[in-house]
This record gives sequence, C-alpha cells and structure tokens, in this order.
Amino acid sequence: MNLLEEVKQVQSEADLLFSEQQVESAIDRLAVEIEAHLAESNPIILTVLNGGIIFSGKLLTRLNFPLEIDSIQASRYRGTTSGGEVEWFVKPRLPLGGRTVLVTDDILDEGITLKVIKDWCKEQGATEILIAVLIDKQIGRERPCRADFVGLEAENRYLFGYGLDYKNYLRNAPGIFACTNIPD
Repeated sequence: MNLLEEVKQVQSEADLLFSEQQVESAIDRLAVEIEAHLAESNPIILTVLNGGIIFSGKLLTRLNFPLEIDSIQASRYRGTTSGGEVEWFVKPRLPLGGRTVLVTDDILDEGITLKVIKDWCKEQGATEILIAVLIDKQIGRERPCRADFVGLEAENRYLFGYGLDYKNYLRNAPGIFACTNIPD
C-alpha cells in the first residue's frame, strides 16, 4: 500500500473525538481566557509550525488587542508517527527580549519539543512565556512542561485534524480524529 492509500485508510477508519463545532467553541473559550491574561502585555504570539498553523490562525482572529506574530519550527516527528531528537528549522525574527511570549501549538503530547522552545525563549530574554495548545493529550505520566491555556483534553491515541497530522497529511480534517489502526 502506498502512503496516499494508507492515509485514506486511516482517515476512513478514524474515530471522531471532537466535531468542528466543539473545536471552534474551545477556541472561542481560549480566546477569552488569553485576552483576559494578555490584553495589556504587548505580547508576541509565536506559532509552532506546522501543527500550530490552523489553531493559531483561528485563535488570532478572536484576539482583540495589539499583538505581534511570528513563528518557530522545531520538531521531533518530521512526518513520522514517533518522536526522535528535536531538530530546529525556523527561529523567530522578532526579538523576544523583554516581551511576553505566547507559544501556540496544536498539541501538548510528551512536552519535550515545547519545553525546548520555552527554554529557548527564556534564553532570548522573554519576560513571560506561556503556552496555549488546542489539545492536551492525557499520556498518563509526568511531562517536562505544561500548557497554560488548553482547548480540549484527549485520550492517549494518535490524533489528526485541526493542525495535527498523520505522516504530514490530514492536518486539514474538520475536527479532531483518533486513529483506530495505524498500518505497519
């Protein structure tokens, strides 16, 4: 089976965990929470590429206060279903020194990549570093970082949709889905 056939099979067999309406409602709620905390802080919203693109795009249009946006890309997955070493691809262009930074990402899974990003922001002189994730995956063990703003909590399954991918595909799925079977 080629990769495209595999992706189609995974998509057709997946369980819908959160509908598009449920995800949008969670993003609405997050925007209110984030605005209450950050409206007066002149923050930089730092989107983690590629997973955080959809979540951040939807969130940003709901934040009604001055902010700057930039992106960062560090990954452990690189199109696979299991993580390895963190590899840097893109670092922000905006200086972070003396600023509040909100890192936005699709999911808090093991927390290793987000911890590396948070530590890097601190090294750059950010005065406050917060993390907002669409999904906090309940992995059943301690993680090296936590999210300050969480849209939804999900069980420990392989997820896709709203930015989360299956082998670089299905980020555009209209909801959050869990794989029922990952082909070998």
